Amino acid sequence: MNNADRVVALVPAAGRGVRLGENLPKAFVPVGGTPMIKLSVDGLIASGAVDEIVVMVPPELVESAVALLPGSVRVVVGGSERTDSVRAGLAAAADATHVLVHDAARALTPPDLVRRVVAALRAGHDAVIPALPVVDTVKSVDGDGIVTGTPDRAGLRAIQTPQGFAAEPLRRAYADPALSATDDAGLVERLGIAVHTVAGDPLAFKITTPLDLILAGAVRAGERQAV
Repeated sequence: MNNADRVVALVPAAGRGVRLGENLPKAFVPVGGTPMIKLSVDGLIASGAVDEIVVMVPPELVESAVALLPGSVRVVVGGSERTDSVRAGLAAAADATHVLVHDAARALTPPDLVRRVVAALRAGHDAVIPALPVVDTVKSVDGDGIVTGTPDRAGLRAIQTPQGFAAEPLRRAYADPALSATDDAGLVERLGIAVHTVAGDPLAFKITTPLDLILAGAVRAGERQAV
């Protein structure tokens, strides 16, 4: 990267989060009294590694998000699917040379993790993702629930966000509306682009279930007591 480069972080926050069991869209559910979306954005800002943040939310929550987030954050309407929201964010970040895509539900992601991803982009990698070793045994199963194999976990990683990309290949990956993947790197991989990993962080876990929400609240309570 050089001084002309511009790193924009996109935060998809339009998902409903059915598995969390709350009445609010997941990104607006509070953790220790603060909505996940604000915690995620605050972590990105605290990293000092991004030039702009664009948040994609449901249309009925645009005003609420604007009131909740710092004035420097742009809020745009997201889509019904995560890929639709990222496309909306990319359209709003036309001047970005590098893009981070960060799950709002990874609300406790440490700023140091954001800096690691951006540092790897600055080192010249076109795609960078945080990764943690898999500690559980993993089985592949068929449609009847019968085990078909046991992959060697030594070569497996659990992937987190923010995921970072040079903007051009990410835009190409999203150009085909028929493509889908469970993460952005999965789309970029299909272009034949090497995806580099950096060390993830246990605190960057995704808040998906009620148990995750309890854990996140306990972490925040412990942080406040430590101050």
